[in-house]
Amino acid sequence: MIKVEALIRPQKLEDVKSALSDIGIKGLTVTEVRGSGKQKGYTQHYRGAEYTVNLLQKLKIEIVVKDDDAQEVAQTIVKAARTGEIGDGKIFLIPVAEVIRIRTGEEGDAALS
Repeated sequence: MIKVEALIRPQKLEDVKSALSDIGIKGLTVTEVRGSGKQKGYTQHYRGAEYTVNLLQKLKIEIVVKDDDAQEVAQTIVKAARTGEIGDGKIFLIPVAEVIRIRTGEEGDAALS
């Protein structure tokens, strides 16, 4: 099993959710996060004072899928979230040792369906 963790622009969430739904992904977790990368923030003016915003708002999407589905999920997110500009985000594929469904006690692939 693989955990697909994607950091995307907030305005691309609906596009990503729709694209994932089209390939049969039903469960995902979305968290509001802040961070910086190559984009390194921006400068704003407020009441005549200048200040730098260096932690930008992003959304983190987490999905655990079978090994065979990880690349398809990642490529689907790339296509749906890409704007072509700096700050589009990143995707991480992380191995997952075990999954257990709390309600039923199912383990492994059975817990994902």
